Amino acid sequence: MSPWEQQKEAAKRAALNALKRARRSAEKAGVLLSEWEGDFLDSVGERIQTHGRAFADPEKGAPGQALSAMQGRKLKEITAKAKGEAPKRRWARKPAQSEE
Repeated sequence: MSPWEQQKEAAKRAALNALKRARRSAEKAGVLLSEWEGDFLDSVGERIQTHGRAFADPEKGAPGQALSAMQGRKLKEITAKAKGEAPKRRWARKPAQSEE
């Protein structure tokens, strides 16, 4: 097996393990995931097992990675929710200032 294939397999295993950890930690903490979040974890896991990665467009993720950038971000959000951490809002709008 070439080093490239080994890297792809390692990324695949890491992504599948991260999906499983997110679901387990939510169940363990008693946090109910939304229907969308459960479907997301299931569908992404299936696509990784079937195709080796969960996205088709190479511009949406790094070569050799199993998750796209947005999928990785959503997985982090679900993991944070399972841990009971407050969501991080990086792109919050500033309140409008009056011109008086």
